[in-house]
Amino acid sequence: MDSPRPPSVNMEEPMCLIENNPNEQLRVNQEALKILQSIQQPVVVVAIVGLYRTGKSYLMNKLAGKKKGFSLGATIQAETMGIWMWCLPHPENPGHTLVLLDTEGLGDVEKSNIENDAWIFALSILLSSTLVYNSMGIIDQFALEKLQYVTELTKRIKVKATATKTSEDGEEESSDDFLRFFPAFVWAVRDFTLQLKLNGCPISSDKYLENALRRKKVLGHLVVTYVDTISSGSIPCIENAVVALAQIENTAAVHDAITYYEGEIEKHLKLPTETIEELLKVHAQYEKEAIKVFLARAFKDDNHDYQKELGERLQSKLSELCSRNEQASLDRCQAVLLELFQDLEENFGKGTYSVAGGYLKFLDHQKEKLEQYHLLPGKGIMASKALEEFLNSKEAAAQSILQADRTLTEKEEELEVERVRAEASAREAKRHEQMKEEAIKMAQEKERSYKEHEAQLMAKMEEDRKKMQAEHEMVMNRKLEEQRRLQKEGFEQEVAKLQLQIQALQKTVEKPPRHHRCVIQ
Repeated sequence: MDSPRPPSVNMEEPMCLIENNPNEQLRVNQEALKILQSIQQPVVVVAIVGLYRTGKSYLMNKLAGKKKGFSLGATIQAETMGIWMWCLPHPENPGHTLVLLDTEGLGDVEKSNIENDAWIFALSILLSSTLVYNSMGIIDQFALEKLQYVTELTKRIKVKATATKTSEDGEEESSDDFLRFFPAFVWAVRDFTLQLKLNGCPISSDKYLENALRRKKVLGHLVVTYVDTISSGSIPCIENAVVALAQIENTAAVHDAITYYEGEIEKHLKLPTETIEELLKVHAQYEKEAIKVFLARAFKDDNHDYQKELGERLQSKLSELCSRNEQASLDRCQAVLLELFQDLEENFGKGTYSVAGGYLKFLDHQKEKLEQYHLLPGKGIMASKALEEFLNSKEAAAQSILQADRTLTEKEEELEVERVRAEASAREAKRHEQMKEEAIKMAQEKERSYKEHEAQLMAKMEEDRKKMQAEHEMVMNRKLEEQRRLQKEGFEQEVAKLQLQIQALQKTVEKPPRHHRCVIQ
């Protein structure tokens, strides 16, 4: 069944998310953090960076569809300090939240802590799904030099916690990892007045940017700098962040699934149930839905540890539910028995059965009450056990009546005792048979639960395999485009290196997927 869409967050105005105070470390604003943590919808994060006093806040207000919001200024002093956020409903994607991040301007000469510029840029990279670099005029050598914070990222960000495998000539073979993790990049050139022509021919804005960012001869030094910095091991790591995020998301996914299961069980299952089958049917239905809830939020549960945890917790919930069902049945039956046998208790106190023939009279009354008990609905699966325990508790009183009844012949007395014992033995045998049947049904339920987990997991794994294959093909296509461009421009050595990377990607795409078997105990 479809769950209701979570409400969107709509802030009236921006607020500071990361504070950058003079002579202090960067600090997260806890009030803003609470707002982010309250968002239940998928988010699209757009961050803007660039030199101070270049109109970044104005551009972000335009993206928000507002005339005012992020602070604007008409002087040479920077208005935005740190990183400010504005959470709004996405204008084109219902059910999504747009998070705009306006960052402190880079290169402010009045700053006392220039080191934080690079950290602001690094955080913008890590937090955003689309990064806008804002500049004025044209893309020239000066503009490229002002983008020096990109090189600073290599001192502050790495993709993997383990050392990156390198080829024989020392060049990294894992540049594809950056393509998967880093956001889309948009360079917004403001107040551009030149004609878009190259060698006398009209070109697109994308071609203009690509030409401005063509590989330079300083490249070898940059490669050495990247490798040495990433290998130092003293910088933030995206892989570790992904692992931490996976732990948080998968723990939350298990919690959401269990919460959903508990809520639906409380709404649709009334205890006690008349049969164990009734309980297992409801459990199976909402266990299936709970697995869907988990898989919808699960993130990189590669070893299926969290799905195993979910399976174990659902089995524990089933055991708890069975115990609650049994206790509810016992409570109901005990209350019914006390009410039905109230008249007999009063007769005990008045001595009604302490006369000749009193025992037979007592047995008649008891038989009548037992017939009423069996006809009453809603007693649950513990009806037989509750009755047995109740009658055992009254056995001493029954024996006292029997001893007081002197008019009964010894033969009649023996026959009656035997009959009572036979009935008790039959009840006991029936109860044991019922327990045996319940054990068989519980075992069948466990097998069904295992198959449900396995089926949904295999479907999820196939979906993930297709997504990963598409991702590899996308990266390979980009490599092929880069190869064709380099061939055209005469970078033969770079072409050879790209060819090796393309071959490696082709092997990855063609490599058959590994199937894991999820074992839910």
